[in-house]
Parts: sequence; structure tokens; C-alpha cells
Amino acid sequence: MAITFRLDSASGVPFYRQIIDQILAGITTGALRAGDQLPTVRALAVDLQVNLNTVAKAYKELEIRGVLNSQQGSGTFIAAIEIRRGEVERRRQLVQLVDEFLARAAALGLPPDELAGEVVQRLKGVR
Repeated sequence: MAITFRLDSASGVPFYRQIIDQILAGITTGALRAGDQLPTVRALAVDLQVNLNTVAKAYKELEIRGVLNSQQGSGTFIAAIEIRRGEVERRRQLVQLVDEFLARAAALGLPPDELAGEVVQRLKGVR
């Protein structure tokens, strides 16, 4: 497996959703391929210091979507499917990214006008 799971408690995104997003991102970038084995629910929960049910919920949702295959006694594997981000999923991820950015900025006490100015400068390539 070629990804390292990380959870961000300041993002406002539920941990199970962060796990799902990281697995899907790993598949779309090629870091995870069909047949790759994921950590066991228990191992990932211990590694991330979360409740077993959090990881189980993420794995179950991806299994229902056909992204993962669980084999009793063998483990959980990436299924042989192609993940394509639809426009709705793309929009959801954009909103999530902006929400995370704004939450972090607010936690640092950065004013919205300063944020907007910096974003505009970066997009223009100034700096």
C-alpha cells in the first residue's frame, strides 16, 4: 500500500469521511491499485487513534459502492473498478477543501479580506 492515512481534527470533516476521501484519492492518483490490501480495521483504528467503528463505517461505505472487497479471514482489498469523479463529487470536494481552509484560517484569527487578497495574489502568480 502506497498511502499514509492522516486525520485532521481541525478540518470539521468527519474522520470516516476523511478515510473515504483518502482511499478514493489514492485510487484516482494510482497510489492504490486493484488488488492492493488495506490495513485491517483494527490496525488502521489503532494507527489513527480512532474508534474501530469509524474505520469500519468508512470501509463499509466503500464496499457498498463497490470500491472495496472484504474477504473474511483475508482482509480488505481495492476492487477492480475505475473511479471517476463526477461533477457532483468534484464540487463536493471543492466545497470541503474551501471549508477546511476557512476553518484553519479562522482558527489562526486571519481576517477574510487578508485571505481573499492572498488567494487572488497566488492565482495571479504574484509573489
